[in-house]
Amino acid sequence: MALSKYLKPKKKVKDTNPFIIKRGKYKNPKLASMYRSGWSEDVYISDNREKEIVGKSFNISKLPVISLILVFFISILLAKTAWLQIVKGDYYYSMAEGNRIRIERIEPKRGIIYDRKLRPLVRNKANFLLYFIPADLAENEEERGMIISRISEVLEELSVEEINIKLANIKKYSLESYQPLFITDNIDYEKAILLYLESSGWPGVVLGNGINREYLVYGTEEENSEKNSFLPMSHILGYTGKINEQELEQFGDEYLPIDYIGKMGIEYFWENELKGKSGKKQIEVDALGKEKKIIGQIKEEDGHNLVLSVDLEQQVKLQEILLKHLKDLKLSKAVAILLNPNNGEVLAMVSLPTYNNNIFARGITSEEFNVLINQPEEPLFNRAISGEYPSGSTIKPVLAAAALEEGIITENTSVLSVGGIKIGQWFFPDWLSGGHGRVSVRKAIAQSVNTFFYYIGGGYEDFSGLGVDRIVHYGELFGLNTQTGIDLAGEADGFLPSKTWKEEVKGERWYIGDTYHLSIGQGDLLVTPLQVALFTSVFANGGDLYRPHFIKQILTCEDYPFKEVSVEPVRSDFIDLYNIDVVRQGMRQTVTAGSARSLSVLPVEAAGKTGTAQWSSKKPTHAWFTGFAPFNNPELVITILIEEGGEGSSTAVPIAKEYLEWYFGEYKKEDSKE
Repeated sequence: MALSKYLKPKKKVKDTNPFIIKRGKYKNPKLASMYRSGWSEDVYISDNREKEIVGKSFNISKLPVISLILVFFISILLAKTAWLQIVKGDYYYSMAEGNRIRIERIEPKRGIIYDRKLRPLVRNKANFLLYFIPADLAENEEERGMIISRISEVLEELSVEEINIKLANIKKYSLESYQPLFITDNIDYEKAILLYLESSGWPGVVLGNGINREYLVYGTEEENSEKNSFLPMSHILGYTGKINEQELEQFGDEYLPIDYIGKMGIEYFWENELKGKSGKKQIEVDALGKEKKIIGQIKEEDGHNLVLSVDLEQQVKLQEILLKHLKDLKLSKAVAILLNPNNGEVLAMVSLPTYNNNIFARGITSEEFNVLINQPEEPLFNRAISGEYPSGSTIKPVLAAAALEEGIITENTSVLSVGGIKIGQWFFPDWLSGGHGRVSVRKAIAQSVNTFFYYIGGGYEDFSGLGVDRIVHYGELFGLNTQTGIDLAGEADGFLPSKTWKEEVKGERWYIGDTYHLSIGQGDLLVTPLQVALFTSVFANGGDLYRPHFIKQILTCEDYPFKEVSVEPVRSDFIDLYNIDVVRQGMRQTVTAGSARSLSVLPVEAAGKTGTAQWSSKKPTHAWFTGFAPFNNPELVITILIEEGGEGSSTAVPIAKEYLEWYFGEYKKEDSKE
């Protein structure tokens, strides 16, 4: 059958598209040849122009913009990755490891402090403390609340609110939350045992056993009564206390928030030697944050022990004598210092009133602290190194040495004292009405003749004196106007006034009267008792200025020698030895024929200088004595200051006399037997 019979069009289609081609309609042989012969179906031919439109619908000019956007977002992703992996990598690693493996600090034993004869002045005792690891605390609020309530129930003085306040500022799962959060310490033994047993099932609650200081009590019951002075070494030893936020920020990784640190005295100044070096223990913890096993450990190094130059027996006796005299005088504020003039060692240092440093070591309450700081006698104030006073006549040996050194006078130069000198309408008196007659430098020191020192200090008529600039210069050579460098914090500089200072601060010019006042230790001059003891030691030893110090030797924790303290003089030969000897003779005459004649009965020869310092027009003067003994081979310098004590010869000298009689009598006998 012919094929064309079956290839008939299904229906007629309206010719609306020029590209719909029907066989036989168009005569164009090229179009017709596109179809097989015999087909009469409509055929659809794609429009090539439509292909062109689709192919050009993406604008290739926008490709750089899209690339920049992609680069921007990829950069953000890479930067965030770098921040998490590199910058914060340790942080998040620590957090992750903190869930399983932790590093615990092993606390070293704090070094012991001994006196020069190896008598212990302090000991370490157990300190039960409670702290939290916030990251390990119970997630359930009800469970956590029950634990906190139970802790508050056991530790009656600690409320739930106080504990919650401590927790309030800690963010859960922060790195800080893996650090110990101090709650309380000094927990009684019975309460500590109870908490230890119960806390084994409390997540994040730790009862630790740290170290606390106990300062040993020496001396008589009267000395250590509340009415008097407590422990004799408080101002020297100072105390330890719980570290605060500022100290944590300053010392960084060396301490934890639960640690104690030296706050005052030797404990503070020698903290680095005393504290030792912490050990480390790497442990694996369970779900409660409790130790399961030890992975690794680095042993701790205990702190060094310190040997002080202080002799405890002398310290106790000096305080006992000072307290007795203050009680008779109905006074409360005084200083007594003993120095070894040959090396600067402090043998004793008493500042009254003092305080009980054990209340700081165990953690002082706000009520106790308020009582202390509100006392008008200021028991926390170390008058020996921080108190600044007019020197009175104790400065006169320094003026005499300066005048001799500068050639202003010789040992034979004499001045007529008739009761004072007059400049215009101003009169500058001697302490003795009518004067002392004609005096040279030795007698002027012995009898504390003001007129002589007016002459050599400021000059008079045709006599040229040192002048303020040279007085200041020599004062500084003898250790005034600056800290001595003693190994205690809080030392004052003292003060030597100058022309420039007065013009800048007071807005006034310097007058001759200012120089006269300075020459006898009055006016704006201020010294510390330690500075007076220090320049006295220069005359005692023949011309060497040493740095006063408390530490005689540093030992290991097993009491083996570790380090000796250097005793080289700070300054030597700044005053001719002959001139030093002239002043020494004047100080000896103070005892044999001058204002300290009561010391002439001592079993050894002594030398010294009294002082009476005006500081108020309404209150009594301060009383001074400073001296040394034995005269030819000095073993110690003694300096006494009694605030508002009146005349140095009547109040300060008797204290020195009683102490020196004991030292060169009973003490030396007992010491020779050892």
